[in-house]
Amino acid sequence: MVVGVVALEDSDGVAKSAAERAYDSARAAIASGRYPSGSALREEELAEAAGVSRTPVREALRRLAAEGLVELTSRRGARVATWNAEDVEEIFALRADLEGHAARLAAKRATEVECDRLRTLCGDMEKALGERPADWLDRVNRANSGFHRGVLDASANMRLVSMVGFVTERTLVERTFHLYDTAELYRSVRHHREVTDAIAAGDSDWAEAAMRVHIYAGRDAARKGLR
Repeated sequence: MVVGVVALEDSDGVAKSAAERAYDSARAAIASGRYPSGSALREEELAEAAGVSRTPVREALRRLAAEGLVELTSRRGARVATWNAEDVEEIFALRADLEGHAARLAAKRATEVECDRLRTLCGDMEKALGERPADWLDRVNRANSGFHRGVLDASANMRLVSMVGFVTERTLVERTFHLYDTAELYRSVRHHREVTDAIAAGDSDWAEAAMRVHIYAGRDAARKGLR
């Protein structure tokens, strides 16, 4: 049996605690849609998947509950948090406002280094889509998250960064990505390229409009997931 203090390693060889391993495993399973909204999360199953004991799984579930991704009740145990149509509309509307404004600010403040970073992340997405390695969707998701964080960083407004982090349901966003078909994924990359071009050109109106279009395209995928 694997005990809760065993340290594992990630792909870079960095030691991970059993609790971190349990958290990463459970979170990835929720984001991928393996556990749909409202479904039960059984400690034994999660422990086996992560290769740990039930003790770190309980810690991971408490952490996920604190993030709003899991609901814990004394009678029903742990379940994946649910989102309804109203939640989706509200989350993506707030993202469009906040990230649209971030893109506007980035067009005024981004450095050439920051623009190059955004271009690199666009290239990472395109490479993963074109080559399709075993973990290609995870790579696309990481590049997508890095891109949106890169735009926020380029806005040079830390208050805005905090606000986006507060309103964005990361697991909902990640799960939405798993619903994209190939054409939608390539469309997402084109949106990223357009946002980058607008920021590099210093065109605030264009940057904000392109980001809003991109966010609302994601909303449509999330709607599809609810159906």
